[in-house]
Amino acid sequence: MTNPAPESIAPSLALLEQLAHEAISTLPAPFREPATHILLRIEDFPADEMVEELGLNDPFELTGLYEGIPLTEKSTADQMTRPDVIWLFRRPILDEWAERGNVSIGEMVAHVVIHELAHHFGWSDEDIAHIDPWWE
Repeated sequence: MTNPAPESIAPSLALLEQLAHEAISTLPAPFREPATHILLRIEDFPADEMVEELGLNDPFELTGLYEGIPLTEKSTADQMTRPDVIWLFRRPILDEWAERGNVSIGEMVAHVVIHELAHHFGWSDEDIAHIDPWWE
């Protein structure tokens, strides 16, 4: 049995998580530390309930999801019942990455992470474009 070349193996859940943490570590200073308080969850696919709740027909339509209360809506009086979470979905991310064919897997993961962080921080399209040039 031969071992496949490393570049022919689909990136693992662990690699996507590492790339997500790297993307967070490169955020502008005011956002870097607060972003580390958001739980990252990496799964192959979104749960059926997520797909249904969002009215999607296909789990491949969802590369990431922010679950939580955006900072623009939080109050100091709010009781925290669970942490904010950014979900990344490996198989949809890999499909979009393969379809694009012109970006690295790191760039793809960073793009999804930044998009989900935008929901948390309440960033405008202009704010996102300063951090993620893909948004332009």
